Amino acid sequence: MNEAGAPTYDRTREDLGNIVELGHVNITVPDQLLATVFYVSGLGLTRDPYLMTGIDNMWINVGHTQFHLPVRAPQVVRGVIGLVLPDLEALLGRLAGIRPRLQGTKFAFREGGNAVEVTCPWGNRIRCHAPDLAFGRVTLGMPYVEFPVPVGTLEGIARFYREQMGALAGIAEDREAQHAYVGAGEDSTLIFRETDAKLPPYDGHHIQISLQDFSGPHRRLLKRGLITEESDQHQYRFQDIADPASGNVLFTVEHEVRSMKHPMFARPLLNRNAAINNRNYRPGHEARAWASR
Repeated sequence: MNEAGAPTYDRTREDLGNIVELGHVNITVPDQLLATVFYVSGLGLTRDPYLMTGIDNMWINVGHTQFHLPVRAPQVVRGVIGLVLPDLEALLGRLAGIRPRLQGTKFAFREGGNAVEVTCPWGNRIRCHAPDLAFGRVTLGMPYVEFPVPVGTLEGIARFYREQMGALAGIAEDREAQHAYVGAGEDSTLIFRETDAKLPPYDGHHIQISLQDFSGPHRRLLKRGLITEESDQHQYRFQDIADPASGNVLFTVEHEVRSMKHPMFARPLLNRNAAINNRNYRPGHEARAWASR
């Protein structure tokens, strides 16, 4: 409240920056059957019923974001993918149920603090949270992707996303450590944490983001020789995060960059209610909203 008794608001909390959407994380998998067991039966997510319904690729919906899973040799994200799921107790039951089908793979899970730490059959780490005020109104979604980066790179990474991409980016501190953050839409964030550990080689996995100002970042990235693919009118790609001040490459992860005029921007995604089955079925309860309001 101000001196006149009128409510005051932190208007900066409504700012998005230039990155308006984290659309998907793309990880190749060698076996669709095992991927279905893990992502659909285990995590309780939904295979997109409209696109990529064959046996060479599958798209998995999680709120308004997706996993893209083309069938090739497995890729592993260098970091952790964060999910919000409606019911962690039900998640634990589903994960226990799929354990026999995933024997002999890297599949594992454990409760850790207020989250469930899950490893996919090929080694991708996924941290599952219950809905919480920290994630805003999201009850089903992908609120963050977290990457480990070399020591001394945080300022340069934040500078890259601010100056090259026009994103909301900076340095923050939480219970774990200082980190760089990048706003990636209404309810998604890219997080970068420093580590002393040697990073595994980059294997080609990618994230997809959408921009409001599509041409400005393209012009700046092109000037620095960072564009790796001119996909089409609505899309381009780059891989290296390079400090604008020094030109040094700080981290590598491919970004599939789309404009808001891309035909699939903000495409509505179908999400099922994983708690419904043929034994407890109730008409009208098959679908689940990804947000609480």
